[in-house]
Amino acid sequence: MKTMKMGRRALIASVVATLGLGAPAFAGGHQVLDSIHFLIPGGAGGGWDGTARGTGEALTAAGLVGSASYENMSGGGGGKAIGFLIENADSNQGTLMVNSTPIVIRSLTGVFPQSFRDLTLVAGTIGDYAAIVVGKDSPANNMADLIAAYDADPSGTAIGGGSVPGGMDHLVAAMVMEAAGKDALEVKYIPYDAGGKAMAALLSGEIAALSTGLSEAIELAKAGEVKIVGVTSDARVDAAPDAMTMTEQGIDTTFVNWRGFFGAPGLSVEKTAAYQDAIAKMYETPEWEAVRARNGWVNIHNPGDDFKAFLENQETVIGDLMKKLGFL
Repeated sequence: MKTMKMGRRALIASVVATLGLGAPAFAGGHQVLDSIHFLIPGGAGGGWDGTARGTGEALTAAGLVGSASYENMSGGGGGKAIGFLIENADSNQGTLMVNSTPIVIRSLTGVFPQSFRDLTLVAGTIGDYAAIVVGKDSPANNMADLIAAYDADPSGTAIGGGSVPGGMDHLVAAMVMEAAGKDALEVKYIPYDAGGKAMAALLSGEIAALSTGLSEAIELAKAGEVKIVGVTSDARVDAAPDAMTMTEQGIDTTFVNWRGFFGAPGLSVEKTAAYQDAIAKMYETPEWEAVRARNGWVNIHNPGDDFKAFLENQETVIGDLMKKLGFL
């Protein structure tokens, strides 16, 4: 019944009500919203794209939302989509924009003038660990091999990422190399627009390694296209049990990239509450668990004011780290 068109669903619900069978006889999730339009600030194949589409998949399959649509809007390190949401607030009441740690980083560095404070905070939803990956034909099989290659030829051992210099993928690469005893500012970082393009550069041999979200690397690793040489989790992740953590390899660093959803400024209290209700109920569904497990995400649910407190703390912690690494 979950996959039925809404007209048939409404018809069946009315028949059930007429027969006096009550709501429990209606299988599937209770629908909270007719539709959601997801605004994705980067290109296809990146972490934002996967998070929005995975969330939409779970919400619609579980019957919590009638339909989901998606719009990729790359540019300005995510700034184009944020600006669009703010400037067209009245016509974007049905839109949720996905974002993550970069909204904090890029506000700190002035890549764009807005911050999370200019948007309606809906909810933080997941965490995605970072990973350093190499191509299947790379001689490196672990972080020690990659560090040795870097020591032998620093400029020839470029690390790429799907974010701007000083952005999250760069920050993770710098954190890892710093923790491995290297000078983070000496690391050659090559930026690409979104994770998909960065992964293509790795597969073509344009870069020696890639700093990316673990969820973006899992399927390619399973297919034998890449090797995950280190993960920033504190313990191994079920979705990638063979991938060693950084700490296992003597590199004392951990990091998790939160991802969550924002509404346009001035989003009504009722609409905000409906989005938060749909997301909260999503966590209880098998449809969400399937999406979460497939991507190796961890559940980090921070609605409303909890989200605000979480973001303010991130701003302090990341700001301190970026100053230490010389990015601010």
